[in-house]
Amino acid sequence: MKTTGLKAGGGETIFGRTKTELLSGLTVALALVPEAVAFAFVAGVHPLVGLYAAFIVGLITALIGGRPGMISGATGALAVVMVSLVAQHGVEYLFGAVVLMGILQILAGIFRLGKFIRMVPHPVMLGFVNGLAIVIFLAQLGQFKVVGEDGALEWLSGTPLYTMLGLVALTMAIIFFMPKLTKAIPAPLIGIGAVSFLVIGLNLDVSTVGDLASIAGGLPDFHIPMIPLTLETLWIILPYSLILAAIGLIESLLTLNLVAEITETHGGASKECVAQGVANTVTGFFGGMGGCAMIGQSMINVTSGGRKRLSGISAALFLLCFILFASPLIEQIPLAALVGVMFMVVIGTFAWSSFRIINKIPLSDAFVLVLVSAITVVSDLAVAVVAGVIVSALVYAWESAKKIHVRTSINKEGSKVYELEGPLFFGSVASFQELFDPKNDPDDVIIDFKNSRVVDHSGLQSIDSLAEKYTNAGKKLHLRHLSKDCQALLHKARNLVEISVLEDPYYGVAADYDKNYAD
Repeated sequence: MKTTGLKAGGGETIFGRTKTELLSGLTVALALVPEAVAFAFVAGVHPLVGLYAAFIVGLITALIGGRPGMISGATGALAVVMVSLVAQHGVEYLFGAVVLMGILQILAGIFRLGKFIRMVPHPVMLGFVNGLAIVIFLAQLGQFKVVGEDGALEWLSGTPLYTMLGLVALTMAIIFFMPKLTKAIPAPLIGIGAVSFLVIGLNLDVSTVGDLASIAGGLPDFHIPMIPLTLETLWIILPYSLILAAIGLIESLLTLNLVAEITETHGGASKECVAQGVANTVTGFFGGMGGCAMIGQSMINVTSGGRKRLSGISAALFLLCFILFASPLIEQIPLAALVGVMFMVVIGTFAWSSFRIINKIPLSDAFVLVLVSAITVVSDLAVAVVAGVIVSALVYAWESAKKIHVRTSINKEGSKVYELEGPLFFGSVASFQELFDPKNDPDDVIIDFKNSRVVDHSGLQSIDSLAEKYTNAGKKLHLRHLSKDCQALLHKARNLVEISVLEDPYYGVAADYDKNYAD
């Protein structure tokens, strides 16, 4: 039997998959150029510092990262933190901070801290996606401004504005309709190419990549940051490195989860932490500004068909080729085409289902969703996610605290039985104490924990306090059906809490027998 070609899975040939990955990488590389240059300007460094970061971080994370198909590079979330360090101490201190940032991220991966990203609730994830979509949209509006006669930025108007809007709309229309005709070439790449040929052919006077800055350069050189190796230097760069490492990992891990959800695959969080750390450490030694995962470029890659490591690797190598050989050609690409691509990314990234579910989900979840979106826009991603997780945790604690209650009964021996339901932790201890009546209860009392759990030290202390009240009233207290984890918690806290309860061998009580009380 003859075969027409090797299969890559799902009926697709290896040649077809390779072509898709390479074209996706080319599309991403074209979109990376203005982003890297713009973020370099935000950080106050030379455009090549941003481009080198996009190349090195993108290449290394594509090779060893936890999520094939995810794109990393210089990002605005990191650039806004870097700007004050560069302004106060210079770019060499930035390179030192990026190296330390990378080391911290490697340690986070080694100690498997990436697993804590699973603690991020879904409303926070939706808020993150919506917030970043808004940030990406707002970032593109800068391309609709020009330098006025007085040196200040002002909005485009008249024919330049209409031309810009028309080209953006044309790019978006091509990206939207082209997949209905063919998927052989990524629609964003066709959109960029078609609009570029139109602008060059008609000699339209519009802003191009070259108007931002020249992207021509050589290979990045190995460069040890020229900073004093002293404790004083460490105290200068450490706060920035910690913030950069945290923001970079949060954005990378959330992007990893998003891409994994879209592609219905799994990514390694700890592996991604190590990859980001290695990438940033190397970048700092080659004159780059550092970076992390980029949700916009990752979405371009995914929607263009990029699924394997080849797309990310090729994007980084294409970017290097632009810097080394093709800068005159790339600098002719109209910014309107790239803005159109990013606007389509915004449309594809924003969770439009939020509007449909906002009045159907609990009010607290809706509040968290809006809160995270707003903080992402006005502040930064790390603050937004941490705030969202804290608010979600507090809401959960408050709701759980209201769930503790008891059912009481008198058994055939005349003992009063309290059947406790709900978790016993810091939020519910006050309600727990109010459930009991040591003064009027019979001489023998049993607390049944079959449907409850002791969660923390506050719960232990609350049991101890209750036991002391029964002891002072001359009554016996038994704990029944404590789970093994609760027993372990009680055992570990023996030196912190003296639980005065009477052991009941039949029920396997967790607390030790109080000899002083028995005597």
